[in-house]
Amino acid sequence: MNHRISGWIAHRRAKWLVLVVMLVALGGLGSFGSKLADVQENDVASFLPAEAESTQVIAKATQFADPDVIPAIVLLVREDGPQPDDLARLETLKTDIAAIPEVTGDIVGPIPSEDGVAAQLVVSLRIDPDTGWERLPDVVDELRTAAEDGAGGADVYVAGPAALGADQAKAFAGIDGILLLAAISVVVVMLLLTYRSPILWIIPLVCGVLSVFAAQGVVYLLARYADLTVNGQSAGILSVLVLGAGIDYALLLVARYREELRNTEDRHEAMAHALHRAAPAILASGSTVVVGLLCLLLAQMSSTSGLGPVAAAGIVVSLVVMLVLLPVLLVVFGRWVFWPFVPRFGDPQPAERGIWGRVGRRIAHRPRTVWVVTTLVLGAFTLGVVQLDADGLSNAESFTTEQPSIVAEEKLAEHFPGGAGDPVQVVADAGAGEAAAAALQDVQGISPDTVTEPVVQGDIAYVEGTLEAAPDSTSAFETIDRARDALADVPGALVGGTTAINHDVQEASAADNRLIIPIILVAVLLILALLLRALVAPLVLLATVVLSFGAALGISALVFRHVLGFEGADSSLPLYAFVFLVALGIDYNIFLMTRVREEALLHGTRRGALIGLAATGGVITSAGLVLAGTFAALGSLPIVFLAELGFAVALGVLLDTIIVRSVLVTALNLDLGRWMWWPSALFRTDGGHMSGAPDHAVAHHAADPAHPADPLAEGHPAPEHRA
Repeated sequence: MNHRISGWIAHRRAKWLVLVVMLVALGGLGSFGSKLADVQENDVASFLPAEAESTQVIAKATQFADPDVIPAIVLLVREDGPQPDDLARLETLKTDIAAIPEVTGDIVGPIPSEDGVAAQLVVSLRIDPDTGWERLPDVVDELRTAAEDGAGGADVYVAGPAALGADQAKAFAGIDGILLLAAISVVVVMLLLTYRSPILWIIPLVCGVLSVFAAQGVVYLLARYADLTVNGQSAGILSVLVLGAGIDYALLLVARYREELRNTEDRHEAMAHALHRAAPAILASGSTVVVGLLCLLLAQMSSTSGLGPVAAAGIVVSLVVMLVLLPVLLVVFGRWVFWPFVPRFGDPQPAERGIWGRVGRRIAHRPRTVWVVTTLVLGAFTLGVVQLDADGLSNAESFTTEQPSIVAEEKLAEHFPGGAGDPVQVVADAGAGEAAAAALQDVQGISPDTVTEPVVQGDIAYVEGTLEAAPDSTSAFETIDRARDALADVPGALVGGTTAINHDVQEASAADNRLIIPIILVAVLLILALLLRALVAPLVLLATVVLSFGAALGISALVFRHVLGFEGADSSLPLYAFVFLVALGIDYNIFLMTRVREEALLHGTRRGALIGLAATGGVITSAGLVLAGTFAALGSLPIVFLAELGFAVALGVLLDTIIVRSVLVTALNLDLGRWMWWPSALFRTDGGHMSGAPDHAVAHHAADPAHPADPLAEGHPAPEHRA
């Protein structure tokens, strides 16, 4: 079946029909992709655990506070001391601020600080739920300008949730375009270095970009008609993942096609052979990534569970494009696209003479020493994980550059209680309002005189209180825990607010790490076992992936703390890094081991390991460099979480491709020999007969100059089996 489909895609006449259908389909999906921003949900509730206490408070508090209204604090500071007319000036300023269209309700204040050098106004801003995220920075700028014009020379700052949201909106503004351009720039450079052709790189790049636009269209349709949750963060990761993974698949297919062009005179037949041999590995790799991503659906965090199907849909689109459109375009344009290094029929295969062929022969001298030493070194790097403080980031720690809202929060904390303008919210049953207020007043860390009288509407009572500590501090989180304990016996009492939201996010992320990481490991193990038809090889390969992940996270933790100066890491970083590194790292395992198994059927495991490394080492390295570069593009945004994620994944991919896949796995193949395939038939025969290989593969390899009678002839023979 695979051979017939491959032949149809690369058929001399049918290719034109395939080309037209693919271009029409991708064009239609791409037109929907331009609307992806219209269905993004960037409100707080869309990120939160659905069952979290703070999420329930958001839903219940809507009758007391409009969810589309967020507070901003206008802070005026006169360091040389107040002037007599300052409070009168602030009263006049309230009139000017009220003229801003988004300002709603009464402006609270002016509230002077105890030290007398600062005063604040609390302003409520109504933000349109459809355009508010993009509009918010302009609204805050207008608010700041109005305050500066009427401040009489005082220093003006805008703090509170509105100011923080404005800075976040600026940071994410144009995330799709910025990341895509950065990723494309990296891909262009890497493809030029890989192919050394002024023409060939264009075809995979065009297919990759079309994959991104089509994937955005699919995600838009799923969000519009299937209630898929998508936000700015998942949309940005989608672009990077689809482009990087798609180019990886393209590199593998083009490398196999180039091989076949040297073995087959007709390019259509060569592509059919290339698809037949490479498509199973590409499909298995993509399927593994999809399964790993779909495991995120089990996450408590809505933003994490939403990322799974968004990214999985993108991988499916990239698979279709790279296995259908790319081969069609390659056969349409012919051999000349490889110019100036055009593969001719009958040319010798250069793989055995390449760098990875030489590396393999060196490993063959002492494979056990190589894998033991490599494992110890990577294990030592994993110790750096103790430096990873993945307990969440404060607002100030969330940006890589200084932000106006953070400076304003620091100034506000100098003159007012830490939680000013960002209260703890409590809802309870209507008859328990007084009990809730009394309990909240007794909580250590809540300013007693800031606890409001309960407001009752329907069957719900609402109470607020102000934190003494900064709302994003550890002390504030501990206060939330004390408040929930104190209110546990109050009927219907729930504690929410921004601090409670951040606290619940950290708790949910930690729970997701404990649940989803083992599930992904089991899923990947099962896929590898089915693909390689063995048990030992999947277990060994999974162990190498986990070791690679640990080393990457350990090195990253050291770099974050001691080089980049980041104070900590987001609580979801380990899970995100694990998903991408394990799912994508398994890609390279599959690329290598499916080729090794193919060659082992003909030559035995040890010879097959070296042939597989020589044939795939170059393309795996190129694919890793491309993927690492695309994820590194996340660092172009001033968000610490994305910068850390991009660095960790890029580093892990490089470790995977250069060290783990090409050195560690090859050494294990050489040392374990046929035991890698236990308990399959290949374990018993180790290439002793061809029952496991199709007849056409035997004939094809028999005449293939890439496979000499003794692939180890240029070096020392692999050691005898010692396992």
